Amino acid sequence: MRAAQGQNSPVVHLPAGRLRGATEGGVAAFRRVPYAAPPTGGLRWRPAQPYAGWSGVRDATTDGPSAPQSYTEGGDPVLGGHGSPPFDDDCLTLNVWTPSADDAGRPVLVWIHGGGFVSGSGSLPNYSGEAFARNGDLVVVSVNYRIGPLGYLYFGADGTDGADSADGASGGDSRAGDEGAAEPGNFWLTDQIAALRWVHDHIAHFGGDPDRITVAGQSGGAVSTAALAGHPEAQGLFRRAILQSPPLGLHIPTPAEYLPRTAAYLRLAGVRDVDGLRALPWPRLIEAAQGLFGQTRRWGYWPTPFLPVRDGVTLRRHPARTLLHDAAADIDVMIGWTREEATFGFALDEGYAAATRGQVLERIAETFPDRADEVYGTYEEVRAGARPVDVLMGLISDELFRAPCVELAEARAELGRPVWAYQFDFPTPALQGRLAATHCLELPFVFGDFARWSHAPFLSGIDPAVRTGLGHAMHQAWIAFVRTGDPNHPDLPGWERYAAPARTTMRFDAVTAADGDPAGVARRLHHRASR
Repeated sequence: MRAAQGQNSPVVHLPAGRLRGATEGGVAAFRRVPYAAPPTGGLRWRPAQPYAGWSGVRDATTDGPSAPQSYTEGGDPVLGGHGSPPFDDDCLTLNVWTPSADDAGRPVLVWIHGGGFVSGSGSLPNYSGEAFARNGDLVVVSVNYRIGPLGYLYFGADGTDGADSADGASGGDSRAGDEGAAEPGNFWLTDQIAALRWVHDHIAHFGGDPDRITVAGQSGGAVSTAALAGHPEAQGLFRRAILQSPPLGLHIPTPAEYLPRTAAYLRLAGVRDVDGLRALPWPRLIEAAQGLFGQTRRWGYWPTPFLPVRDGVTLRRHPARTLLHDAAADIDVMIGWTREEATFGFALDEGYAAATRGQVLERIAETFPDRADEVYGTYEEVRAGARPVDVLMGLISDELFRAPCVELAEARAELGRPVWAYQFDFPTPALQGRLAATHCLELPFVFGDFARWSHAPFLSGIDPAVRTGLGHAMHQAWIAFVRTGDPNHPDLPGWERYAAPARTTMRFDAVTAADGDPAGVARRLHHRASR
């Protein structure tokens, strides 16, 4: 059944029950829609389970709680915060925005938030789908899923710590094989699969076309998007993917590598096994997670206390490779990065600002054992007057983001599969310009609604005319890609697919232009390192 369209309170009839939403900014919004059973009690650290439904009319006018995470009043100096109360482990809900809950069969955009696997929410005002729905005639869905210890712990076959010591609990960066175990993990991914299946099965009730779904995500959410593309249960559930700043250079551990980290977390929580964790309130779980940051941190590496695990069941290969295999190879892909990704996590840290050449050379030598001086010199040449911290920022940005993104684009192009590449070049003047074109900075431009990002310090001082023009270029490119699989639109310079030898990449800046191979230095350096 289609919706009963009231002026301000549209009602949608679903198999699980009726939903009453609200009209916001000229579009219908339905919030806190359950797509899986609450993962509480005995369902903690279990794959997502079906939701039983409800009786009567369910109010869908207010956001559901975000997944439990650490929270600091006043936020942070870059984003101004990436998650805010209320939090609860009963969090498996999604939000839907639609121009009208009719039978128009509009293209669908599903948004998966990032946050280093430990923060963020599909309920954040920043990620409202209202502008996309209104400006692009799209149906937009944002998803809440389990993060941090509730989503990313792995327990092995017996549900215990799997190790006698935490000596291996480190943020290692070496690559490993794809061996796995029979016991599933990646509860976050089971949530996202359940949400994607729910969208495919129900989005027609909201005016969407289940055969024209695009999944998009940023940072950790882009890793999720890639992982979904390769999941057997997601085959055929979406046809396009947008990967914004995916940290595809992360090492994704095997079960044997991950279990010592789980052991360290159990000790921090003061319990012996998963049953002990299930007895704890979620605030205690988040408190223990903070301790794991300290135990896994390494100088010159992005801190990632929780990671996906290649369990051989839900995740069979590194997400960087999923879009090259089987049905996932046929998905249309747009992929991009910001020019100075790493400044987000390091540039405002006085310890890193004071880094010496010797410290940075030691860090470079971990990736380039025989060429540290040569690589340091290359980064100095790329940026005139570079300080040691600038060289380090270039290395981390390339190693974690730009080089593996380009490697994926190169591989898809060699297979003759469609891929479009972009680089976000616009430097923010905020915070004395120390962030430049940092990680996450493209997000408000993509979502096209700066009023919802007014709390974010990294937008301070941007010329309103530049903000409007660049926001229009990016917002419309995303809409075009969701609608057609091609990001070109009349107000954008011609954007060709990525392919050798041109390697066309759209550079989004105050003046946006297509360029040939702007990531060439990273591509050549890190290709040699990976051989």
